[in-house]
Amino acid sequence: MKIAAILLNRNLPNITNKLYHSIKKNNKNLIDVFIVDAGSDNKKISKYTTWKANSKSIKKMGLRYGRGMNFGLVQLWKENKFEKYDAFLLLTNDTEFQNPAIANKMIRILKKHKKVGILSPCSKSWGERQLLKKEKTKYFWFIHNNCYLLRKDFVKQIANFKKPSYKNFIFDGSNFRGYGIESELIAKAYMNDWSAAITSEVWADENESYLKNFSKDIKTENFSKNLKLYFNEGLQWMKYKYGFNNKWQMQFYVKLYYDHFFNFNPELLKYKI
Repeated sequence: MKIAAILLNRNLPNITNKLYHSIKKNNKNLIDVFIVDAGSDNKKISKYTTWKANSKSIKKMGLRYGRGMNFGLVQLWKENKFEKYDAFLLLTNDTEFQNPAIANKMIRILKKHKKVGILSPCSKSWGERQLLKKEKTKYFWFIHNNCYLLRKDFVKQIANFKKPSYKNFIFDGSNFRGYGIESELIAKAYMNDWSAAITSEVWADENESYLKNFSKDIKTENFSKNLKLYFNEGLQWMKYKYGFNNKWQMQFYVKLYYDHFFNFNPELLKYKI
């Protein structure tokens, strides 16, 4: 199996380059790393950048996780590289791995768990780690989305191949900052007979200090304002698209499909939380 990693950069080339080097060095011949540059200043583009997204609106606002990962996946498809890979690792550049030799472990998990369409490393700060002891990989109905490994067969089942763009390929780009888009993706997994899993065989954390300390470089709002916009815009999106009045209603929607998945796959109940 081979993995394509998509890494998003906006004006933080040193941080992006460090993660790029770490992944390439520790996962030789197993992971190809592609960098999407989301409208960086000319002097702040990673030297390993694969694609530059530099339209007027992207230079002003950036891409964020959903739009950025859509952009990278669409480029792989347009360049006829999509079928070369078995899975896609979608990473923010503030992801930090406890042990960056991740490929063999994650590939082994995908081979063992044939129904896993979404796989995420666990974080030391997550309460979910308490549930990953006897079974180090279990299936969840919510997973924070700074580091997702998506099986290609799952992506092919849900992607918009008719009119692919950075606004619609697998994530709904109309939800710019992305509050709730992870729940929508996980719901699509379970309604199509795939699962979403967290594993404690790989550990990854999100370094929020980058957003707190470098928001001006990234050309975004400060941490507290960005968080407020993240929630408010996401809630408006949930209301408009689904009629949900809060995140809990969306979570219960996902859990409904989660429970149905185990009704159809009772042999996997030991992986249910």
